[in-house]
Amino acid sequence: MRARLAYLDAYRALYRREQTAGLVACLIGALVLVGGRYGPLAASWMVWLGAAIIAAGWILFTVVIFRRTAWVRTHPFDPTGQI
Repeated sequence: MRARLAYLDAYRALYRREQTAGLVACLIGALVLVGGRYGPLAASWMVWLGAAIIAAGWILFTVVIFRRTAWVRTHPFDPTGQI
């Protein structure tokens, strides 16, 4: 059981920085989008910039998913602990 929990902890720690960057990008993009749409002095290009930042955040999420999947395929869980 400890080996499985260690494996899951290692898996969850993979690419955490990229995942957090994707989340932050989505949040910043949402703020820029709302500010561009409802701000009294905001430029219309801010809406497009916000949408582009949100898309970049989702691309980061997708990259993390594919990279984690590739890692799991190359490092399958072995309950016996032998390689």
